[in-house]
Amino acid sequence: MTIAASPQIRRFRRAQSGNVAAIFAITLVPLLSAMGCAIDYTRAAQIRSQLQNAIDTARVGSVAKASPGFVAAGAMTSDGPIAAGVADATNLFNGSMSGKAGYTLNSLTVNVAKSSGKVTSTVQFSAQVPTTFAAIMGWKVMTVTGTSTSTASMPPYIDFYLLLDNSPSMGVAATPADITQMQAKTGGCAFACHDTTTSNSNYDIAKKWNISTRIDVLRTATQQLMDTASATAIYPNQFRMAIYDFGASSATIGLRNLFSLSTNLSSAKTAAGTIDLMSVAGQNDKYTADKDTPFTSAFPAINSAISLPGTGTSSAPLKYLFFVSDGVADESNTACLKPLSGATRYQSPINPALCTTLKDRGIKIAVLYTTYLPPTDNWYATWIAPFNKGPYGPSPNSEIAQNMQACASPGFYFEVSPTDGISQAMNALFQKAVADARISS
Repeated sequence: MTIAASPQIRRFRRAQSGNVAAIFAITLVPLLSAMGCAIDYTRAAQIRSQLQNAIDTARVGSVAKASPGFVAAGAMTSDGPIAAGVADATNLFNGSMSGKAGYTLNSLTVNVAKSSGKVTSTVQFSAQVPTTFAAIMGWKVMTVTGTSTSTASMPPYIDFYLLLDNSPSMGVAATPADITQMQAKTGGCAFACHDTTTSNSNYDIAKKWNISTRIDVLRTATQQLMDTASATAIYPNQFRMAIYDFGASSATIGLRNLFSLSTNLSSAKTAAGTIDLMSVAGQNDKYTADKDTPFTSAFPAINSAISLPGTGTSSAPLKYLFFVSDGVADESNTACLKPLSGATRYQSPINPALCTTLKDRGIKIAVLYTTYLPPTDNWYATWIAPFNKGPYGPSPNSEIAQNMQACASPGFYFEVSPTDGISQAMNALFQKAVADARISS
């Protein structure tokens, strides 16, 4: 089969002027060179992309939560380089480039360091890619470089101090069903008062009939909080716990340390299992005359127990106070906020100024208000009802709720009624504290 030449090709053959064939041959050389260089450049760009992906993998992986470098940073008491992070990033890079050829690595520079609560990883490379077409013109290699940086915030170290109201009012039956059963067994009283002057106190009745009270729920919730803290911790010893209440009995009323500040959350859980209602020595208790909620002495005492907050490092943890109470002081204190109970006994909503003292030191306060439940008696109607106009649930008229909220740091106030979950509220406050600390530390 014969293919006839086109008119244009025939004219090119017959052309005599300008020596077109020679010019075409001359221009073909740089054209082919340019095409060859483009091929070399494309191959170099592909290899650079592989190397860049490898250092991206290395810098991200070396600051991941479970990475050796991140774990090592948590154990460091000061800022500085992290050898484990450098080794990890190098291994990640080498793993990513395993089996890939076509380049010579000139250098791989890895820096992983801790500074101001952050772990930063910077990975750089320089490599040579041999050329094929460009080598004809003396350009034997192309040099490619890249850099990549990642920064991860370290989780804060936090000390949690639990101040738990175990005064007699926390002996109220925990749920409506418990209240009904308690009243049926006691002849109308919903409070399991722990009176040691009788062998058949309401406390004993509640235990006999397995009636759950608020203090029982609080005990369980505190134990569960330790499990939550253990499961949430990223670093060993990230959280420390301390547990306080108002005393085992009216005879020894005052701030009591049930568990000293420690990272041993398992032991803290065991100690939380001992939380119980304060015992009293009969009606008009001979030790305190029923004045068993000493806010104005307990808060200065807990303030003294909490050292100055730090920045969230292992050597300078943040400080949070968890305060769980029904919010009504009952004490001998003429400076009480609402001295309505006569000359020797003062009952009033908590004074928010007690909390301000701690907050001014940088201590965050999380408040869990277990809604004050009014008994049906003349004492409540005379002395407490005037400042608790909203007895069930949140109310703008309840000074108890208002003052408890004022006691809390912004965003750290929960109110729970008998039908709500104290455990869920405590866990929510804990998770909120951890999230808030990560942002603010």
